[in-house]
Amino acid sequence: MSRDGRLALSRSSDNAAPMRPTPTDLSVPEPLVVEHRMIRAVAVLLGAVFLVVSIARPAAAASVTNLAASTTETAMTAWKAALLGIVEGVTEYLPISSTGHLLVTSDLLGLGTTEEDIAAANTYAIAIQFGAILAVAGLFWKRFRDMLLGLVGRSPEGRHLLIVLVVAFAPAAVLGFLFDDLIEQKLFSAWPIIAAWFVGGLLILGLERAGKIPRRDSDAEPGRDRLLEITVRQAFIIGLVQCLAMWPGTSRSLAAILGALLVGVSMGAAVEFSFLLGFVTLTAASGYSLLSDGGALVEQFGLVNPLIGLVFAFVSAVIAIKWMIGYLQTHSLAIFGWYRIVAAGLTAGLVISGALAA
Repeated sequence: MSRDGRLALSRSSDNAAPMRPTPTDLSVPEPLVVEHRMIRAVAVLLGAVFLVVSIARPAAAASVTNLAASTTETAMTAWKAALLGIVEGVTEYLPISSTGHLLVTSDLLGLGTTEEDIAAANTYAIAIQFGAILAVAGLFWKRFRDMLLGLVGRSPEGRHLLIVLVVAFAPAAVLGFLFDDLIEQKLFSAWPIIAAWFVGGLLILGLERAGKIPRRDSDAEPGRDRLLEITVRQAFIIGLVQCLAMWPGTSRSLAAILGALLVGVSMGAAVEFSFLLGFVTLTAASGYSLLSDGGALVEQFGLVNPLIGLVFAFVSAVIAIKWMIGYLQTHSLAIFGWYRIVAAGLTAGLVISGALAA
């Protein structure tokens, strides 16, 4: 189950200097007012997911695991579909790795023990990404409208944004197409995920301590759209850094944000660019997987459970994106660094105890 690039996309770009932004309705969405109850709700949601999946497969059930999970069709239920949708939506755009969370959650829920079942479960996880994709399309619809206008020559700003997104997507698309199977064979297991969570957490905290990660409110400037200032060169470097997220547990969002910050993009533009780049990457990956394995998905899970997962992914992704935008107005990324370290520790404990397959 690859999250970053399963489809090679070739599109020409020019080397023209980036368009200077003008005060138009293309500017970054105004800061979202985040109430304390929303912050608590997201925190509780993340904690609840870990609590539920940690107890979802008790030791007493170990003796019947093979029988109960002999087919993914019987293992998948509506509540499991909803839980996977929540995990996908909450973690897709936060810098904590949706791939890592979905792999661990699926294993704890006993979704698949044979190669066929595991492949179908991986396809299911990618299919419900469409919920997260729709969340970005809905929240940033003006950006997509302008990119469509740019295609027909009616929005220079939209055309520039489309070009830099395609440039940033290209490296992961090519490498994902070439090495996807190898990555899945070697890295899609618990210990590589644990290592990526832990290292990523230390990296965030280290960069914060060194002052390399600015806060979003430090670059606010009325009438200036910093997203449109991202150059083709910067976009290509961001795309190369995003390739690191092919290692499960790294987080595509984290790689894109840190890559953008390290080449001089402001925090606000880096976060929004990671959302838009995620839309492109996830759409390509999900579309490719459904074309390749869509038949197995329907055969194993039917239509209802994937739709349940998609709906829950959409709702939780909307909440998570709004929360993240509001939170980063006045806070740093440190909370995500600590979360990753805690997640790595909890997951390592589950593996050592035998509750989670290594």
